[in-house]
Amino acid sequence: MLRPEQMSKVSVTGSKRVVDDVIEAIHSLHLLDLSDYDDSWESFEGGRSLEGAKAINEQLVTVRALESTLDIDAEDGGQTRIVDREELNAELPTLRDRINELDDRRSELNTQIREVEEEIESVAPFAELGVDLDLLSGYDSLGVLVGQGDRSAIEAELDGSETINRFEIFSGGNTHAIFGQPAGEETADSELIADALVGVEFTTLSVPDADDSPAAYVAELEEQKESLETEREEVESELESIKADSAGFLLAAEEYLTIEAQKKEAPLSFATTENAFIAEGWIPTEAYDRFESTLTSEVEGPLEIQEIKRADYNASGHAEVEHDEPDEPDTTADADTEPAAAETESGEPQKARADGGVVTTDDEPPVVQSNPGVARPFEALTKAVSRPKYSEFDPTLLVFLTFPLMFGFMIGDIGYGVLYAGIGVYMYTKLDGVMQEMGAVAIWAGLFTILFGIYYGIDLFGYHAYPWLGIESWPISKGLSPGASEWALAWLVASALFGILHLNIGYALSFVSNYQLHDLKHAIYESASWLLLLNGLWAWIFSQHVRGQKPDFIFDSIGVITLGAIPFEGLPASVGIAGLVAAGLGAALLAIGEPTELAEVLSPIVNVVSYARIMAVLLAKGGMALAVNLLAFGAYIDQGGEGSFNFIFTPSALETVQQRADAGEVQLVFEGMTTSPEFTALGIVAGILVAIVGHIVVLLLGITAAGIQGVRLEYVEFFNKFYEGGGRPYNPFGYDRNYTTTDD
Repeated sequence: MLRPEQMSKVSVTGSKRVVDDVIEAIHSLHLLDLSDYDDSWESFEGGRSLEGAKAINEQLVTVRALESTLDIDAEDGGQTRIVDREELNAELPTLRDRINELDDRRSELNTQIREVEEEIESVAPFAELGVDLDLLSGYDSLGVLVGQGDRSAIEAELDGSETINRFEIFSGGNTHAIFGQPAGEETADSELIADALVGVEFTTLSVPDADDSPAAYVAELEEQKESLETEREEVESELESIKADSAGFLLAAEEYLTIEAQKKEAPLSFATTENAFIAEGWIPTEAYDRFESTLTSEVEGPLEIQEIKRADYNASGHAEVEHDEPDEPDTTADADTEPAAAETESGEPQKARADGGVVTTDDEPPVVQSNPGVARPFEALTKAVSRPKYSEFDPTLLVFLTFPLMFGFMIGDIGYGVLYAGIGVYMYTKLDGVMQEMGAVAIWAGLFTILFGIYYGIDLFGYHAYPWLGIESWPISKGLSPGASEWALAWLVASALFGILHLNIGYALSFVSNYQLHDLKHAIYESASWLLLLNGLWAWIFSQHVRGQKPDFIFDSIGVITLGAIPFEGLPASVGIAGLVAAGLGAALLAIGEPTELAEVLSPIVNVVSYARIMAVLLAKGGMALAVNLLAFGAYIDQGGEGSFNFIFTPSALETVQQRADAGEVQLVFEGMTTSPEFTALGIVAGILVAIVGHIVVLLLGITAAGIQGVRLEYVEFFNKFYEGGGRPYNPFGYDRNYTTTDD
């Protein structure tokens, strides 16, 4: 569970005349994560795609393009079907031509509609003028220019122009039609007027080539646009009809062609000679017998299958070979299986064995996380950092055991817990992928929130509900009331103790990992040193050594948490002194093994103090819920203001509380919006809204506060002690069918 699933490197060697059968068999098994041949063997070269790969890939590109054109998605698949290659070859070209023809026509219509819309937009300013379009051009002795600008500035500029003899301006809104007569022998055209207005801010408009009035021209364009849109709707309707009829066929065709392309391109990972091939890859060790027996039974011909490596969790993360010496190859099995030569690490040639006795590619094993079903959704939190390396401990199970615990401790409310769990159920049942996994995480977080809500006094949206069950008092508190302030400090100590335990697990895993990957010396210098520092320093802090210099709550809190069952006065002074000696030894080991880390010698104290955020979120979220209820319903503190908060729910209860407050029995904190006589009906409505909105805010902030702080403690404080990540995902050769089937 704390380790990835053990993987084995296997080799499949055979004659090229059985390569198709081998590929078909390993594809159907969906077990082998192929290793790419790295061209390191003498006389071997990388394989080539099988015949027909190019045609299949071209068809696959065509199918995906058609799916994109028709906007087909996974939900359009329908029932699974058997894809017949001859049927596919016959139907696909016809379907492609028809869809492309309609799509081209749709694109053409879209272009035409866009051009008409632009033309309509360009004519709009001319409609303001109220001048027929044919009157704005075609003069021999007049230049005409239409545009937009400030009329007074235009007139001033034309009055001063030496090239314009006379001019007339017709305006509509900000649009102007300028008619100008040139002076002397100047040419009468629009350029004459444009040159005269070079010093004025003026935007020239192009006059449409039409004889009608602008309004009539726009109406004609609108009619043309409507006709084009009608034709486009007909084209889109036909495309939708084709989509309804062909979506299942295209999705099945894509899946079929994807599978065929995988098979055709599989030899690209092989090492090959003229007559033989070697395919290597990783499979789960427990699946080797099934892998071997399936290939042996389904492939007729010369074939050798061997487990050549069994990856262990050591050697700096590299796989360690754990297998018996291979049998001598059967050179009489088939003349096609050729031995070749490879080089050893020393550079000397090494005889390549046809039975796969030598590895062609030295790659890292892929990682298959192996966690129990209840913990598997928490792999999403682990992968958010990075997939574990094959050589590393997988922290997923530990995250499952600690994250919901921290979250529930920090929120601790039955009402919020039910809502968190409900949100999780929705995500788990309605969504998929990572969001489904996060739904399961939310369910667990909600359940622990409910449990701690019961533990804190049957808390329900910030109310202590135990009096509703006839229980007079509850011995445990979050520490928000004046009479229970010692609990706030007790939860601080509890958070620190949890941090010490959490970090000890992290350093212990680091010790084991360093011992397995390196040796005992590395484990002592890099991990045991920190274990000694962590436990030595905190043993001294909780000891009676220099007791007068330490705050009393460090020792008193143990008795508070255990309800007096374990009176704690501190560890003996001798234990504290031994702790300092152990911490000094840890610092010495660190100085010898990792001298650069000596500057971090006090980090075990800092890391544990960081867990105080658990207590801080507990008080913050509890305080926010208390504030919401205080505003909505009011509250008083019993025992003359030195006891616990009690909420007021009715006006009559408020009257009683006011009488007791006058007598000094209780302290009235706030009358409440729903119970105060000053607010009446409006106050009731406002108070209910405050309660609903306020608790929604607390609910959401609980996710961000407790969730983020819990994840931070996992990632920053815990993972850093033993975890790096960066593992390679397991990607077995094969395909999970969704739209096709091989069953008749």
